[in-house]
Amino acid sequence: MKASAFVYPWDVIGDPRAADRVAGLGVRQVTLAAAYHSTRALTPRHPLHRIVTAEHAAVLYPTDARWEGRELRPYAAGDWAPSDAYGEAAAALADAGLEVHTWVVLAHNSRLGAEHPDTSVVNAYGDRYPWAPCVAQPATRAYLIDLAAEAAVRPGAGGTELESLGWYGLQHLHAHDKTGGVALGDAGMYLMALCFCAVCRAGYGEQGLDADRLAAAVRDALEPLWRGAPDDGEWAGVEKLLGAETAAATRAWRDETARTLQESAVRAVREAAPEGFQVLLHADPVTHHVGANPGVDPEHILSVADGVVVPCAGGPGLLTPFAEQGRRGAVLAANLPVVAGMGGSPDTLAADAAAARELGATELRLYHAGLASDGDLEAVRSALARL
Repeated sequence: MKASAFVYPWDVIGDPRAADRVAGLGVRQVTLAAAYHSTRALTPRHPLHRIVTAEHAAVLYPTDARWEGRELRPYAAGDWAPSDAYGEAAAALADAGLEVHTWVVLAHNSRLGAEHPDTSVVNAYGDRYPWAPCVAQPATRAYLIDLAAEAAVRPGAGGTELESLGWYGLQHLHAHDKTGGVALGDAGMYLMALCFCAVCRAGYGEQGLDADRLAAAVRDALEPLWRGAPDDGEWAGVEKLLGAETAAATRAWRDETARTLQESAVRAVREAAPEGFQVLLHADPVTHHVGANPGVDPEHILSVADGVVVPCAGGPGLLTPFAEQGRRGAVLAANLPVVAGMGGSPDTLAADAAAARELGATELRLYHAGLASDGDLEAVRSALARL
């Protein structure tokens, strides 16, 4: 069963042992960040540093002329990474015998929202989410599609994994995050993700909804949750809070917006890529879900991309709707966290991988080789040797 480990360029650059260490885990591939959001990351074995602070979303390679004169364009990394960090790390990893695929984070960019506030999702209360570009806006869509094509197709890469290619919502760990005081469930998170920027307001109108009345209805629906009422969860909970007809109209607008963006981005990547280049999306099989693994229709997305990377931290159940499509040759990669300090379970990797394979997984993704302790990596090495 093919396994790939996620890696940041700064895990590799400056550490002459890093590439061989990753190869020694027993993985055949690495998924290496080419465009990534802001983060503070541990580098527990690096000879030169222990913490890397990426202050804003950035591309980790030199951009080309396509961005000249454009208002929305990628940001270069600061002093936390050299100008072609991806290229340097990719070369070292390839020299260690590993296939290298790009890891591209798209609709998740706090600096973009800070410098271009009108690009952000705006909730029913008028609050902006600067980390969440609204994927309905034409200029933002054009930016995301071109970023996907450029960041994905780096020299020597055999494929790409596109993360956050869809709607983002409230669930984002911000600096000193203080949003957990009220337990919003799935339904509440959906309502808090509904965007009311000018483009989305017009989109709701196309579905027969008055945007002002919809925003008021969303606020009314959320009021019991702020007071501590239980969230019934999943789509039935949204219908209960908002009304089935209104809920369906919001979802129709958002589903079509995400689908067409995904189609366009994958098409742009394929047009820029060599033959045989693999395109995967990080995805959740429930279309109204938002975040790094945005909701998709399994049948549709497997007709567009070569496969999906599916979050399996809570078990492999999300694989089932994709496996049920019976799409021959599709990659169904189970994304398993293996950093114990971040909630992963490296000691149960062999059993977790077997369970994922039973539900249709064809490959594994291991999050994250650079963040894991030596003990975590030894557990991974042992598990992969048994698979």
